[in-house]
Amino acid sequence: MIEVFKTNVQEFAQAQHLVVLLQRHFPGSRINFDLDDCDKILRVEGAHFITEKIMVLVKEKGFQCHLLD
Repeated sequence: MIEVFKTNVQEFAQAQHLVVLLQRHFPGSRINFDLDDCDKILRVEGAHFITEKIMVLVKEKGFQCHLLD
């Protein structure tokens, strides 16, 4: 399964912090940001992750996170 999220993450360090956090919750998933994209894309690929939990975790860190259609 692959999910793509629109975020407002601006800095590489912020993105890296979020990747580490999300990988702790969803080990085995491939998680990365594309900060060059206008939507500051967060992409998560794996068999065992919960879309809503990803959005909650990112929002708890003070960032916007919305599922892209």
